[in-house]
Amino acid sequence: MKWVWIAFFAFACGSTDAQKASRIGNEKLVELLKTPDLQLLDVRTPEEVSYGIIETATVIDFYDPEFAAKVSQLDKDKPIAVYCAAGGRSANASKKLIDLGFKEIYDLKEGYRGWTGAGYPTVKDK
Repeated sequence: MKWVWIAFFAFACGSTDAQKASRIGNEKLVELLKTPDLQLLDVRTPEEVSYGIIETATVIDFYDPEFAAKVSQLDKDKPIAVYCAAGGRSANASKKLIDLGFKEIYDLKEGYRGWTGAGYPTVKDK
C-alpha cells in the first residue's frame, strides 16, 4: 500500500506535462481575437500561406529548421493561438510551445481550411 501512495504522489507532483493546449473552434478564436494581448501564429508552409492568412497572424513555418528559435522570440507570458491547414501540425506546434514554456496556448482544431470553409475572413500575407 505504501508503494501505491508513493507512486501516486510521484506522478501527481512530478507531472509537469499536465499543461496542455486548449483545442478551440472558430467561434472561440473570434472571441480570442478581440483580446489585445493575443498572439496568433500560422505554422503553414509558404506555399499554403500564399493563399491567405487570418488577419494579424505571425507566420512561422513549422517545418523551418529554425522554428523553435523563431517561436521563442514571441512572448511566452501572453496567450497564443496557433493554426495550420487542418489541425495536425498545429497540435504538434502546440506541444513544442508547451516545451518552450508558453503558458496559455490555443489550437484551432480545424485549422485554416475550417476557418475559410465556415466563411470567416482572411487576408493575403503582407
